[in-house]
Amino acid sequence: MKKLGLGLLILVLLIVGAGVLFQEQIGKRLFASAVDAAVARDVIGDLPDGMHVALCGSGSPLPDPTRAGPCSAVIIDGKMFIVDVGGGAVRNLGLMGLNPGATEALLLTHFHSDHIDGMGELLLQRWAGGGRTSPLPVIAPEGVTAIVDGLNAAYAADIQYRIAHHGEATMSPTGAGGVAEPFVAPEGQAQIIVYDQAGIKITAFPVHHEPISPAVGYRFDYKGRSVVFSGDTVKMATVEKACNGCDLLVHEVLNAEMVGTLEAAFDKVGRKRLVKIMSDIPDYHTTPVEAAEAAKAAKAKMLVFSHIVPALPLAYLEDYYMQGVSDAFDGPVVLGKDGMLFSLPANKNSIEQDDLL
Repeated sequence: MKKLGLGLLILVLLIVGAGVLFQEQIGKRLFASAVDAAVARDVIGDLPDGMHVALCGSGSPLPDPTRAGPCSAVIIDGKMFIVDVGGGAVRNLGLMGLNPGATEALLLTHFHSDHIDGMGELLLQRWAGGGRTSPLPVIAPEGVTAIVDGLNAAYAADIQYRIAHHGEATMSPTGAGGVAEPFVAPEGQAQIIVYDQAGIKITAFPVHHEPISPAVGYRFDYKGRSVVFSGDTVKMATVEKACNGCDLLVHEVLNAEMVGTLEAAFDKVGRKRLVKIMSDIPDYHTTPVEAAEAAKAAKAKMLVFSHIVPALPLAYLEDYYMQGVSDAFDGPVVLGKDGMLFSLPANKNSIEQDDLL
């Protein structure tokens, strides 16, 4: 037994020694293999006919090591529509195998910084990675033109650098940046169609996020399947009306009790400015229980929480965050996380869930 143990020890030492000795060569092969796999990955091309919703960012302005800023991707027939684009979300797209070059349009629910601060990166990556010859349409309520024009101006020098470096055949001068497509935000219970092509219909509806105005949510329809994004809002009948039996309701949420704990902690250490902010934010968001009540009233098939406030760095906190939700809505509820993919096959009733991260 001693000889056997000694033999195994020597073998382990030899393997470790070989690993150290040939570390450079092993690293080279591992890198090449990883690159081949990443380059060959085509999530969008492999998706079946239907509507697919990916969470490229399920977080909020509060720092969360597990969540990027608000961002959802809707993929239909090889086209990708992005709803809001927070910080870190575009890099998540790359990690998820979703090529930003496939982006057909960006839709903004409102102009809070955490919903638009990934726009510059999306514009660049779509142009550079997609070989686009026309700018990205940015569909949003009135006021979006100033934002798009500002970003185009901010990136003007960078655009010229890249054209000069790679050449116009690779970086088409006409494909850079974005183009605003503003619409008049509907009021009351009204709705407005903002996109209707190739069987894909996108409808905007008003939500309440005062003092931020305008603010809207969106409904996507394609081949008998439907997805609704609430945008940032208090609990609203307009969200329920827009859903009206929708397959998937992606709703923002804020746990007021947990935010209250943050407020008390800031108060203890005398950080009065943050105390004021924590006391203000619950009045223009929806609690998890309220969102569940809305899903029940709307007869949603599945409820997905996104724009998670506050941050949940530990999975152990999730039950506390979700307290009372199952009593308010007896359908499936998912606490959104970056990388989640929900697939709604065309003309069917099923909803399939996967993870791209």
